[in-house]
Amino acid sequence: MSVLVFIESAEGEIKKSSFEAISYAKSLADSLGTSVTALALGTISQTELEGAAQYGADKILHASDAIFDNQVINAYATAIAEAAIAESSKVIVLEKSSIVDAIAPRIAVRLKAGLGTNVTELPDMTNGFQVKRSIFTGKAFSANKIEGEVKILTIKKNAHAIVNHGTAASIVSFSPALSAADSAVKHLSTEKATGDILLTEADIVVSGGRGLKAPENWGLIENLAKTLGAATGCSKPVSDMHWRPHHEHVGQTGIKVSPSLYIAVGISGAIQHIAGISSSKVIVAINSDPEAPIFKAADYGIVGDAFQILPKLTAAFEAAK
Repeated sequence: MSVLVFIESAEGEIKKSSFEAISYAKSLADSLGTSVTALALGTISQTELEGAAQYGADKILHASDAIFDNQVINAYATAIAEAAIAESSKVIVLEKSSIVDAIAPRIAVRLKAGLGTNVTELPDMTNGFQVKRSIFTGKAFSANKIEGEVKILTIKKNAHAIVNHGTAASIVSFSPALSAADSAVKHLSTEKATGDILLTEADIVVSGGRGLKAPENWGLIENLAKTLGAATGCSKPVSDMHWRPHHEHVGQTGIKVSPSLYIAVGISGAIQHIAGISSSKVIVAINSDPEAPIFKAADYGIVGDAFQILPKLTAAFEAAK
């Protein structure tokens, strides 16, 4: 019996959040006295897989069928369920993401498993199997006991530290038996947001609001983001006014982010925006209004003119580099 963890990838590269999921699975496996088996789907190089192993995987199953390159939900669910059965896994760990939100319930139905979503800590097993979950867009926590023999956990981003154990793993070819139903949905095309760093994968995000006054001032945001190796985001009013593309809209009705550092510039802090950034480890707010609601959510705040502050910040970070 091993803890099974799903490795999510995009265009052949394993996502950083999967390293967190593997590290979480390793900690959980150690407490259970068992090993970690990771499952990778689609076209991923040997080097990428070997790199993932160092975060705690003892074995990596790799299903390289081309159908997995297009993120076909039913095919993913079948492959993960079959891997769990093959490895006699009673606990399955997945990072929380848009695709996992669709996959996890399907796996739970197939395996008659209990499902805990948006989990923030290792389970408490002193009296059963209890997990702590983030609910209401991060405003509260819920304690839930999972009763099923098989348990599926989706892990909230930044909930567990990425730990490099320096371990190696055996990489084994895996061929799940996919049915016609698994490929009933045909992938036609993919339209992807462009940019150096995508919001969903960024460790640092620099966002701007109406306080930037006009789209031509966005160079201040972009310069700081480039210096920090960050993604750029914006508030809903900014995207509604077409100052910035809608795929940069951060908030409850846009993209929810979980970076290590979120810098909000000229953003007042509407509740919908706060809901989209509440999972950030550290929030820094820059606003000329000392009463702006964003300061209540921020860990650090700077009251002042963004047009004076951003160039100085950018210069300071450049000098530090």
